Amino acid sequence: MLQLSHIGKQFDGGLVALANICLHLQAGEIVTLVGASGCGKSTLLRIVAGLERPSTGRVLLEGEPLTAPHPAVGVIFQEPRLMPWLTVRDNVRFGIMHLPAAEQASRTAAVLERVGLTAFAEALPRQLSGGMAQRVAIARALVAQPALLLLDEPFSALDPFTKTKLQDHLLDIWADTRPTPTLLLVTHDVEEALVLSDRVVVLHGHPGRINQTLTIDLPRPRRRTCPEFQAWKQRVLDALETEVVGV
Repeated sequence: MLQLSHIGKQFDGGLVALANICLHLQAGEIVTLVGASGCGKSTLLRIVAGLERPSTGRVLLEGEPLTAPHPAVGVIFQEPRLMPWLTVRDNVRFGIMHLPAAEQASRTAAVLERVGLTAFAEALPRQLSGGMAQRVAIARALVAQPALLLLDEPFSALDPFTKTKLQDHLLDIWADTRPTPTLLLVTHDVEEALVLSDRVVVLHGHPGRINQTLTIDLPRPRRRTCPEFQAWKQRVLDALETEVVGV
C-alpha cells in the first residue's frame, strides 16, 4: 500500500535528518513512529505527505510515486488548524468543495455524526474545547475518505483524560470506516503507540534510522494497566534506549 524505499533527507546547510529509511505498510495497518526528539520522525511524515522532498529514495503509494500532496492522503497535525471564521460544518467540508453539493452535505453529516459533533455543526472553533477541536480535525481528514491518514502528534496538546478518550475514539472510527484507512502516526507517547498500533517503528540517532520494528500482538481493546501491556511498554522503552549495531 505504502512503500518507503531508502529514504534520506539532507537540508540546506548540510543537516542530515534521515538515512536509508525502508518501510512497507499494508492496507488497513496502523504503524507508529517513535524516537527521541530530532531523529526525523516528523520530517519523514512530511515526506510521506508530499510536503518535503526526500534527498534520496522514493515514496510509493499503491505502486505510484508520491512526490506532492495527494487526495488519497489525509493529514492530522498536533494543532487542529481550524479556520476560525468558519463553522464546524464548513471547516469539515472545506476539502471536498469540488464535489456536488448533495455529496458534500451527506459526507459532512455522516462524519460529524461519527465523531459525535452533529450538535455542534454550526459552532465556531472558539466555542469548542481542545478535544472537540481535534475531533473536527479528525472529521476534516476523514471526510475526504483517504486511503492513508498521517497523524503528527495529534493528541499531545491535550490533557491525559481527553487524550485517552480520543485515542479510543480514533480506533473506533478506524475500525468502523470502510474501506479501513492505513494510519501512519508520529508520537512521543509510548502508551499511545501501544494502544493504537499494529507495529511500532523505533527511530534512533542523528540522522534518524530505523532501529527496531516491533509487531504488537496484544488483542484490542488494549487495557493500559494489564501486565502484558506494561511488558510491551518496557520493550519499547528498551528499544528507544538501545541502538542495534549494524542498523
